[in-house]
Amino acid sequence: MTPAISANELTKWFGEGDLRAFAVREVSFEAYFGEILFIVGPSGSGKTTLLSMISGILRPNSGTVAIDGVDIWKLASDQIAEFRLNKVGFVFQDYHLFPRLTTAENVAIPLILKKQNWDESIKKAAYYLEIVGLKNKAGLPPVKLSGGEQQRVALARALVSQPDLMIFDEPTASLDGDTGRRIMDFVKNNILTDKRCILIVTHDSRIFEYADRMMKMEDGKIVGIEKGRND
Repeated sequence: MTPAISANELTKWFGEGDLRAFAVREVSFEAYFGEILFIVGPSGSGKTTLLSMISGILRPNSGTVAIDGVDIWKLASDQIAEFRLNKVGFVFQDYHLFPRLTTAENVAIPLILKKQNWDESIKKAAYYLEIVGLKNKAGLPPVKLSGGEQQRVALARALVSQPDLMIFDEPTASLDGDTGRRIMDFVKNNILTDKRCILIVTHDSRIFEYADRMMKMEDGKIVGIEKGRND
């Protein structure tokens, strides 16, 4: 079976010469459809840099990333952008919602970027808001929503393009324990499918039970991969 993610010898540094600082060093791993893989480790261990390379945001200095068999860094820049728009759903720690747009308009952004019809995009956004339990919030601005509700809007926006890969950067860091667990329950029961892979970077030990596998990073390297606590 083709892995959802296949990373080989990924390396990223910043600066040159004596000022060169390695953020990620020769990282190799695979992640599979139908699983939730957590990436854990202390701040500065390279987790976010690794996510950025996997998602097509930050070009590695060396190594390769294949998403569902496609070596993304061999694509042209416009092809990478299109691939990311269609294949990758990214849920940011701080949600990155636009305050002047309604909830539905925020969710519809990926569709608008794909030049789909506005009315059809808003209709589809409303459908995904209903999936995440926010059917009656479509016309509200994000400021009128709770933190947990804003996180679910971010989920709906990541889902609207039906991506094969979903990446979460600290999804529960700003949520209380009960809300964080409700979000993770929803992700595991409603978002994860056998045709989707979910990658989560987190420091939050309260949600470790949701991992199928956990990959630990230190100093830009993988120092261990183990089964998650839900096994």
